[in-house]
Amino acid sequence: MSSRRKFLQTAGLGVIGLPVAAVAGSIGLKREGCAAGSGNLMEKDPSMAGGLGKALPLDTLQLGIAGYTFLKVPLDASLEMMKRVGITNLSIKDFHLPLDSSPDKIQSVKAQFAAAGIKIYAAGVIYMKTNAEVDRAFDYAHALGVNLIIAAPNPELLSYTSQKVKSTGIRVAIHNHGPEDKLYPSPVDVYNHIKDLDPGMGLCLDIGHAARAGADPVKVVKDYGSRIFDLHIKDLAVISKVAQPIVLGRGVLDIPGLIRALVEIRFAGVCSIEHEMDMTDPMPGVAESAGFFRGVVKTL
Repeated sequence: MSSRRKFLQTAGLGVIGLPVAAVAGSIGLKREGCAAGSGNLMEKDPSMAGGLGKALPLDTLQLGIAGYTFLKVPLDASLEMMKRVGITNLSIKDFHLPLDSSPDKIQSVKAQFAAAGIKIYAAGVIYMKTNAEVDRAFDYAHALGVNLIIAAPNPELLSYTSQKVKSTGIRVAIHNHGPEDKLYPSPVDVYNHIKDLDPGMGLCLDIGHAARAGADPVKVVKDYGSRIFDLHIKDLAVISKVAQPIVLGRGVLDIPGLIRALVEIRFAGVCSIEHEMDMTDPMPGVAESAGFFRGVVKTL
């Protein structure tokens, strides 16, 4: 609870006031001149880089939901939950739309999302262990009409994946999965693997797994900003390798600092809530996380 207390004290708000105000009054998370999930504006125009004086307005940060949040929730109920919390960006997982789906099935699911006012902005996390699985992931993204794959390709496939990025224009954001992951435990490991590859190869920064692996998410944003294409946001009760994710704002991660860093680097991607507890009923946790994020943005 220390990060929440510190933020509330700094902002001069009551402990009860922020969540109620934040959930009840959604701010406008509008986009200006950039498609959803398009990454970092600095890589499009380096002249935009700089301190807070040249940063994006805070309310250009957009919220999304990482599809894993809905692992145990049917598609219809997932869409309804997103509408109730006012979040319109989703990174879809294959349990809602399998990777081997027919073109007709893909179009049907896309239409279902569109009718609900939800945009599928990315696909993944998709695991890739062969060249054929890399090809399948890019074909799937193309059929979906998204320009971002959240991925975990085996390291020996990175060169081939980079070639696919270059030939298709579909970017790949590699997800860090924490100290248990033998491939990409930390965002630092991801960056070291992709730094010399096509600039369309980047990071999906999972801030909880990053902290568990010993990385400071705020520093990661500042160090690797131009290669961060997507975020999975959550909180931790303590910083340890075995810490379990909790509702955003209830833990020790520096969410205000993270948001300031994203603004400084002119982040133009999506900050997606990944709720990994109470997964048969994620609605309360997602709503509280969204309210806390919006409350921090509004107060800053």
